[in-house]
Amino acid sequence: TQYSFKEVFGTLVVQKELFDVVAKPLVEDLIRGKNGLLFTYGVTGSGKTHTMTGSPGDGGLLPRCLDMIFNSIGPFQAKRFVFKLDDKNGVDVQCEVDALLERQKRDALPVPKTPSGKRQIDPEFADMINVQDHCKVEEVDEDNVYSVFVSYIEIYNNYIYDLLEEAPFDPIKPKWNSCNTPVRNGDFIPPQSKILREDQNHNMYVTGCTEVEVKSTEEAFEVFWRGQKKRRIANTQLNRESSRSHSVFIIKLAQAPLDADGDNVLQEKEQITLSQLSLVDLAGSERTNRTKAEGNRLREAGNINQSLMTLRTCIEVLRENQMYGTNKMVPYRDSKLTHLFKNYFDGEGKVRMIVCVNPKAEDYEESLQVMRFAEMTQEVEVARPVDRPLCGLTPGRRFRNQAFREELSRKLEMRGGPINGETEEQSVSEMFLQNFPPLPSCELLDVNDDQTLPKLIDVLEKRHKLRQMLSEEFAKNVLAFKTMLQEFDSSVVSKENYIQGKLSEKEKTIAGQKMELERLEKKIKTLEYKIEILEKTATIYEEDKRNLQQELESKSQKLQRQASDKRRLEARLQGMVTETTMKWEKECERRVAAKQLEMQNKLWVKDEKLKQLKAIVTEPKNEKPERPSRERDREKPVQRSVSPSPVPNAPPVRLRHRRSRSAGERWVDHKPPSNLPTETVMQPHVPHAITVAAASEKALAKCDKYMLTHQELASDGEIETKLIKGDVFKTRGGGQAVQFTEIETLKQESPTGRKRRSSPSNPDPPEDAADSEWTDVETRCSVAVEMRAGSALGPGYQHHAQPK
Repeated sequence: TQYSFKEVFGTLVVQKELFDVVAKPLVEDLIRGKNGLLFTYGVTGSGKTHTMTGSPGDGGLLPRCLDMIFNSIGPFQAKRFVFKLDDKNGVDVQCEVDALLERQKRDALPVPKTPSGKRQIDPEFADMINVQDHCKVEEVDEDNVYSVFVSYIEIYNNYIYDLLEEAPFDPIKPKWNSCNTPVRNGDFIPPQSKILREDQNHNMYVTGCTEVEVKSTEEAFEVFWRGQKKRRIANTQLNRESSRSHSVFIIKLAQAPLDADGDNVLQEKEQITLSQLSLVDLAGSERTNRTKAEGNRLREAGNINQSLMTLRTCIEVLRENQMYGTNKMVPYRDSKLTHLFKNYFDGEGKVRMIVCVNPKAEDYEESLQVMRFAEMTQEVEVARPVDRPLCGLTPGRRFRNQAFREELSRKLEMRGGPINGETEEQSVSEMFLQNFPPLPSCELLDVNDDQTLPKLIDVLEKRHKLRQMLSEEFAKNVLAFKTMLQEFDSSVVSKENYIQGKLSEKEKTIAGQKMELERLEKKIKTLEYKIEILEKTATIYEEDKRNLQQELESKSQKLQRQASDKRRLEARLQGMVTETTMKWEKECERRVAAKQLEMQNKLWVKDEKLKQLKAIVTEPKNEKPERPSRERDREKPVQRSVSPSPVPNAPPVRLRHRRSRSAGERWVDHKPPSNLPTETVMQPHVPHAITVAAASEKALAKCDKYMLTHQELASDGEIETKLIKGDVFKTRGGGQAVQFTEIETLKQESPTGRKRRSSPSNPDPPEDAADSEWTDVETRCSVAVEMRAGSALGPGYQHHAQPK
């Protein structure tokens, strides 16, 4: 499994390298008026507290941050109580008189509330803050004054406690020991939990929290160490000193500009900048099945894991809102930890997280969860720019004021100087007297002594000459010094003129740049307006384009459907044309064949008549007694037509209905409109049937059986009718299906002709019998009447004659 991070430090990394990469940019932002948040995250026993506080001889991130802050603002710090924090997360500026009164009140207290920087450092943590790096921020604004305030809180069981609060002794309230159990003779009262509030700038703060103004690294770390001793820790199976709460050490930096003279702080609250750096030591996530926690330890572990889970949920929702453009509500209020730092996650500062990993194999699964969450947090970016107030004063006024004071004191010394100048002049005169030759003894013991006076005169003359020489040299020096002063004044004047010229040029340049900025801002607004119009136009065009594309697609689909319908209609018409053509070709062939057969029958009948006539003519007449005319008339056969004409409108024959084998069931009788009536004696009849020309789901739903009447031309030229039967079933989708079970076939055939005589005992007719008196069966049946479907003569009569 691999995870990617911005920086990865090995097990042998030193605290300085970690500080330079992680915490140093946050301190630089703090001095520039921006907020920062740094917290350590990891499983229990992974080294979070060690990373934050360090060890003797190797200070952690917290003491190095304090050292860098005071190294940077050391010469620019304001006096105590010039800045005063209010109870609404704001800061005020007091005048020098009020600040002096506050300092006198503090000095009058028997025990000072804050440690003094001149006191001896506690040896317990002296090695931790002995940082020799002397790291500082470059380009600190020297025209501002700074003050540092620190506070220390912990979040225990989702309650906020002030670790710097001095709980007074109350004999009425019950006493508690370090194990949170009441004792009878004790003096420890647990601190009251604090409430989170929101200030006028929508920043979260802990109301009633103790905030101490500190002036040095030692003093700040002593305050931290005092609160660290009150932090809740416990011994578990995984860590001998396991943190049972989340600790938050808050460093607030108040800064305000000096006035135009560079002496006092500007008394305008709007010009005050208050930034803070929060150093958070999170309690480690732990599994109770490994720590074997019970009772209070189990409840503490549950609250710790719950707050860390809420932190993870907030980060995940922020990441989802950033990646997918959603606006889900971030559950900050589910935990005091996330609620306190809501502003950082909303973009009011920079956030850095140090992931501590223990290489032990037992922590493998939990370390994977920690690194997965830490990798996900890198994708969240909610930073917003912070605007600092502009004071509008000339920069560099502090050092100009100092230079002015030094020059003023020097000139006062030249004109007579301050009191300490007299001692210097006295020392110069004494030095001059020491350089003079010593005076001889002036005591005269004898009147005739003429050596003492001449010696004294010589010495005085020498001293007079030396004094004149020193006076001349002093006058020369004074003149030279005056000349130098005049040259210096002229150079200062020239430099001032040069600087004024440069300042005027810079002011003109600034004015030009302001005008250029205004012009560019107007141009930007114009371009933004044009861009907005173009975006709206592009949106309208895109909408029209989408509508036209949809219309084009719908019309294309409609054209495709019409083309497919046209192809199906053409194929259907082609099939109908082909079917009709074949049908008429067969009908024409059948009619031609029938006509040929009819003509052959007529020719055969004529041939038969001619043969009979020939036989009558050629056969000899046998003399037989004639019958009486009545008997002969009675025996005279009825005259028949050789070829009786068909009767188109014959009387209807009463048809016999064939009883269906399934008469008790409901049938669908499907008879296509192309079927031809058979007009046969035997007709299929199904009672209680629904006759349809085309099968439909509505008809099939009402019946149990289905019958299709199908006609086709047999091989002998006769029409063959098939009755295809089946059962109707309901389908799973709600439709109807037919399963065919049997087929009945109805077919018409012409009877085969046989020679037969009506009177086989009298094969020969009488010679004198006429054509109408004798006709055999073969002659009478030589023309048959057969019903054929599709005939143009009505029901379908055709004439056939069987030749001999």
